[in-house]
Amino acid sequence: MGTRGPCALVDTTPARTILVYRNGDQFFVGRKCVLARRRVATFEALLEQLTEQVEVPMGVRRLYTPTRGSQVLELDALRPGGKYVAAGREPFKKLDYIHIVPRKPAKMRKLKEIKPVVHCDISVPSRWQTCHRLCRHINVFTNGELFIPPVRIIIPKFSLTDWNNVLGTIGEKVFPLGGVRKLFTMSGHLLDNSKHLQDNHFYVAAGLETFKYFPYWRCPKVPTEVQQKYMDIEKHSQRKKKGDPKGKEPHRQDGPAPKAQDSVFYAKEGKKKTVGEPLVHSGAEGDVYKAQTPNLETQGAPEVKEAQDVQEEVPVDQVPAETVKEDDQILSNDPGSESNEQHLSRMSARIKKWFRFLKKKKKRRRSREEKKVKLLTL
Repeated sequence: MGTRGPCALVDTTPARTILVYRNGDQFFVGRKCVLARRRVATFEALLEQLTEQVEVPMGVRRLYTPTRGSQVLELDALRPGGKYVAAGREPFKKLDYIHIVPRKPAKMRKLKEIKPVVHCDISVPSRWQTCHRLCRHINVFTNGELFIPPVRIIIPKFSLTDWNNVLGTIGEKVFPLGGVRKLFTMSGHLLDNSKHLQDNHFYVAAGLETFKYFPYWRCPKVPTEVQQKYMDIEKHSQRKKKGDPKGKEPHRQDGPAPKAQDSVFYAKEGKKKTVGEPLVHSGAEGDVYKAQTPNLETQGAPEVKEAQDVQEEVPVDQVPAETVKEDDQILSNDPGSESNEQHLSRMSARIKKWFRFLKKKKKRRRSREEKKVKLLTL
């Protein structure tokens, strides 16, 4: 049997708790510090722990008693539940540390809303409050979609200042073709400002397309009051449509439209084109150009003959055909054709010289490139 070694004694001393104040701070209530024997074995370890828990400008370097200001130099001099003052390199500052009481937090005053000046008994909210301070709760349909129920959207107050932000907020929950670009009422009125939005009202979001007139108000999610309102509007419009044609029938029978009477683009009734009869040649019997009865004044007058210089205008189909000379014949007869041929020959010679120059230039470039390639390969 082996012999047992001496039993290791366990330190059973309880941890000490002290209250530490900050030197010269009359508003610091104090901080409780627990000093365990294992962690705080020396006085220097105690100062390091106090530096972590109590904020002192240059770190805790000294420890004083709160009443007399005597400096504590040993760890055993600390009493459990005692009160001390932590300081740096500066001397002790006399204050009533023991009677420092924590201040009560000051009560925040409620900001009073600025009410508008009222000159009568009716209480009207200010325009600033209604337009900018309150959110908007609206219900939005999708344009042309009757089977998609309306979506309830809350538009924040900071988005109401910009209409594009309002459309962007609606576009996060409603998805028409091309995104939300327009907002209409259920009757088809286009909105362009957030001031026209009203709480708990119904609207129709559309993209770039036009508004589609569908009975959105028949959706079961629409309140009965709103449905009844739009039903009355629809009945009233149907009555107007039925009454209009009856009143206009007698007016239509009065006569044709003014456009049909005066316009040159409409054919007039009762006027038909008559086919012209062929005229009889002059000199024949029944000719309109020959007087039936001779005039007494013109009897015995000499006949005036037409002058030879007078030119007569003949129709194109009756003009005799003329022979048109070709260009080659004109050039051959022209004395200046020889000079033209010389000019053309000179131009062709110059063009040939220019093409030869370009070929030589290309050959020189190729030879230079080949030399460079050879040098690089070497």
